[in-house]
Amino acid sequence: MKVEIIKCLQDNYSYLIINEKNQNACVIDPSEAKPIIDFVEKKNINLKFILNTHHHYDHIGGNNELKKKYGVKIVGFINDKDKIPKIDIFVENNQTWMNEDFQAKIIHIPGHTLGHICFYFSKDKIAFTGDTLFSLGCGRIFEGTYEQMFASLNKLKKLPIDTKIYCGHEYTLKNSMFCLQYEKNNKNLEKKIFEIKDKLKNNLPTLPSTIGEELACNIFLRAKNLEDFSKLRDLKDNF
Repeated sequence: MKVEIIKCLQDNYSYLIINEKNQNACVIDPSEAKPIIDFVEKKNINLKFILNTHHHYDHIGGNNELKKKYGVKIVGFINDKDKIPKIDIFVENNQTWMNEDFQAKIIHIPGHTLGHICFYFSKDKIAFTGDTLFSLGCGRIFEGTYEQMFASLNKLKKLPIDTKIYCGHEYTLKNSMFCLQYEKNNKNLEKKIFEIKDKLKNNLPTLPSTIGEELACNIFLRAKNLEDFSKLRDLKDNF
């Protein structure tokens, strides 16, 4: 299975998951339709599904146009059925969503929103974490609670360390500066920052990261308890 990273809006990423045997594909969180359409048409991709991690407009903005053009099916969390227009397939926590081309475990990870989910393609060790887990960061808490976000991150921490993480935004460099402020002697973080800057200098995405890298460098995953996590999240909101 191949993953293509597609830049959308100002700093969003959408992702195409492609079965290279038949060119069938899913798109994760299409912020807008045009960049997806341009890629699909150029590469002769058969777009079959939209997978939405949550209902925020910068993750579903392209849904309707793509559905109208390609007849795709929209997959989303059952509790977001009234927030994501025209969902076709409702999924629940710990369910395995599958069809003839794709198979993903659904992990409910509330905090950023109450209905946020991760699509974890276990066979390929790939996780699409939306706006819950960023590289070197985590999402703002809008609808949920600190407790929910901390628990959600702990769920993701349990994935295999070589799992590749694809998140919703290119926030990695700024996140790294926050992490460095509180872990000045983290050699793993220093190395990762060097790699981040090199990628950005060459106009490349900083993603994917891995669970192993995040455990070594992401201060939110390294928080020992809810109190420490909550303080860090408050500090990051004003960083």
